[in-house]
Amino acid sequence: MPESSTSRPPAYTSPPLSRTESPIEMPTITPTSLAPADSLDTDSIHDKKATYALNTLAQDAQEATAKEQKMTLREGLKMYPNAIMWSVIISTCIAMEGYDLCLLGNFYAFPQFNKRFGVLGPDGTYQVPARWQSGLSNAANCGEILGLALNGLITERLGYKKVVLGSLVVLAVMVSVSVTAKKVEHLLIYYLIAGIPWGIFQTLTITYASEVMPVALRQYLTTYVNFCWGLGQVIGVGVVKSQLGRTDDFAWQLPYYLQLMWPPILGGLILFAPESPWWLVRRGRYEEAKKSLHRLTNHKEATGFDADQSIAMMKHTIEMEAQITEGASYLDCFRGSNLRRTEITCMVWAIQNLSGNSFTGYSTYFFQQAGLSTESSFSFALGQYGINMIGVFGAWALMSRGIGRRTLYFFGLCGLFIMLFIIGFLGLAPASAANSTAYATGGLMLGWAVIYQCTVGTVAYSLVGEIPSRRLLIKTVALGRNAYNVVGIACSVLTPYMVNPTAWNWSKKTAFFWAGACFLCIVYTYFRIPEPRGRSFAELDYLFETRVSARKFSSTEVDVFHSELSDRAAARAMEESKDLPVHLEEKA
Repeated sequence: MPESSTSRPPAYTSPPLSRTESPIEMPTITPTSLAPADSLDTDSIHDKKATYALNTLAQDAQEATAKEQKMTLREGLKMYPNAIMWSVIISTCIAMEGYDLCLLGNFYAFPQFNKRFGVLGPDGTYQVPARWQSGLSNAANCGEILGLALNGLITERLGYKKVVLGSLVVLAVMVSVSVTAKKVEHLLIYYLIAGIPWGIFQTLTITYASEVMPVALRQYLTTYVNFCWGLGQVIGVGVVKSQLGRTDDFAWQLPYYLQLMWPPILGGLILFAPESPWWLVRRGRYEEAKKSLHRLTNHKEATGFDADQSIAMMKHTIEMEAQITEGASYLDCFRGSNLRRTEITCMVWAIQNLSGNSFTGYSTYFFQQAGLSTESSFSFALGQYGINMIGVFGAWALMSRGIGRRTLYFFGLCGLFIMLFIIGFLGLAPASAANSTAYATGGLMLGWAVIYQCTVGTVAYSLVGEIPSRRLLIKTVALGRNAYNVVGIACSVLTPYMVNPTAWNWSKKTAFFWAGACFLCIVYTYFRIPEPRGRSFAELDYLFETRVSARKFSSTEVDVFHSELSDRAAARAMEESKDLPVHLEEKA
């Protein structure tokens, strides 16, 4: 069982890293303490300047870290309203993917769509063949894999804003392909290309939120991305349900047309968004990073805020990571302690599919095959997607009460395991009880959605935004989401065959399969997923580098500013800093 205790034992000391017992005493140098100019040793003065500047950088970084960790939720809301606003706007881009993929899953139960793209079955109804259901879903997954790989390369080079705006343009162009589709092959092309910007949004929204938010708000704004998924899904299923009475092609074309509402609105707002200060610091653009920090904070409430200290903290953290991993390529994600971080990030996201999420993605179609009418199937699906939004607030409420991400993730999986087993047992009921078990299945699916969205579905976004190092954040998160998509491809191949009456026809017994997969996820979570709650990025770097057990993350005391790793990082930061002045006077 994940630890819930907040007590902290004596500091953890790892053999590979030697740590000083107390901060290095640095000399205070003032003009009056110096010898006359004609007797000064130039090298000595230079060394003293460097020593003082080094001490100042480390002190500023330590003070900025302490301020963030002491900040309460209320203080964070008052100080960072602008950061919250911009994070919400950029994260809303993911609603487009939630909307479109929701359309696809629900169109399989939509008579007008099936008549256009399906084949006539022996029962007199049209069905999109299982192979094409898999093909369309996997086309989107393949496009997303490509988009994720590109995001890891181009975002680090071009910045968040340019990549988001370019992706919105691509999506706007691709809508014309979807609305004019005459064959299922045309939709295949659409989902393949549209998947590229979707893949970019999947990780860019999370990494931006994690970089503009302080520790007190990070867990809420990274998980807001999951709310946006639910928002897109609710709109999507609502639009499809509203068209059930139509019998022409416009019934399925209108939902695709409505996608044009997203790019102009979001693009117009994002044009004015500030760039991530962490990205600017990684690029050595410190003055721009300072301006970005001021745009993200509320000047009236930020009385104790010091942008220079925050930049010092970023530089110190980035250089600490440079001491661990010199490079910042995809290959570096699999070296040293970053291998463990990459593995955890990949599994946190893959578990979303392995715990039954891919099964519920076909909920409307599944409800139909379980015995519900088309109207009732869409009503249950609408309720499920509504829970996807409300569940995020449930997760926020639990996290605000001090419950850790690891704890929520673990016990959430336990709840999902139980619900899936019950659904599977309903599939063993005799055919005479099909009607009653159909509604019971619908209710259990809604219960599954509540547990999932309050735990695994929402908390995963916070974990993947915190586990990777800052230098490799974009690439590690991209790899993690690609793991999600690779698993999703396998699930998209299997699930249609499981629930399709013309294939394996497992119906409700499909839940047994996902219950077994969910149990394996529970075991992995207990032994491998750590608790990042309340930790600064530098502290997480130290815990991973010293190979602390996942079960001991929350209870291990860390002082990153009095370690050999910290000293080397500060020295390197000073060497590489081109615009940080070195003063002989004491800092006022």
